[in-house]
Amino acid sequence: MSEHPRPDYADDRNFATTLARGLSVLRAFRAGDDGLTNAQIAERTGLPKSTVSRLTFTLGCLGYLTQPQRADRYRPGPTLLAMGHVAAASLSFLDPAHDMMQALADETGTLVLFAVRDRDKIALMRTWRPRRAASIWIEVGHRLPIGGSSSGLGWLGASTREEFAGLHADHPEPPLDGGSLADLRMEARGQLIAQGYAVVRNNLRYSRNISAVAVPFRSSRLAGPVTFSCGALDDVLPDARIHAEVGPLLRDAVTRLQLLIGQEGHPAWSGSPND
Repeated sequence: MSEHPRPDYADDRNFATTLARGLSVLRAFRAGDDGLTNAQIAERTGLPKSTVSRLTFTLGCLGYLTQPQRADRYRPGPTLLAMGHVAAASLSFLDPAHDMMQALADETGTLVLFAVRDRDKIALMRTWRPRRAASIWIEVGHRLPIGGSSSGLGWLGASTREEFAGLHADHPEPPLDGGSLADLRMEARGQLIAQGYAVVRNNLRYSRNISAVAVPFRSSRLAGPVTFSCGALDDVLPDARIHAEVGPLLRDAVTRLQLLIGQEGHPAWSGSPND
């Protein structure tokens, strides 16, 4: 089955279905993959294997995919990598963030994460592991539910009406308690206003033994909010430690980053959620 339900905009006559299918093939690849076969790509995308075969052949001819050693497996190709470097310019704030977030990981003994919205979920784009302590391991590219993670909660709380509507077009999973994402968005906004960070409730967490706290961030180069978060096993990061230490440290680090890149002013979640 497809990982993504059919979005509302797929019915628009301007929507290029073939292009969308080709992009879904590229999105199927994850950081830890040792190449993917057509069958594996078909399983991840929900597309027929015959369609995948035509798409991977075309993408291979154009340099977006390559088959360097094992002829049955595809890997990201040079054209895709070149486009990634161009896209990385939008994340230039991660260069000054590196030392700051590594120091935060070392001080708190938590895994520090940077995440962006990837259609119906939150995708981890970069991690900083503490250098003198064991920590949880989450792979770059891992995707978290919007309503079941602190990273997702931080994104919800900072989202504008238009950004939230865009999320709904991708049919995200509802919260585990049966509530609505709209209500959860208002709850997240309240947390951000009150304390400057967001923590998903225990009964909503997608991972029962991992605690996390998140702070949203905005850049003039990006169309929507992104999030920084700290995560660890429950015994390392209980709620009391989140509120007494780690949450405020993360909030302050993100505030310093905002000032460092010359975007001082209102935080990512300021203003009305109806803006």
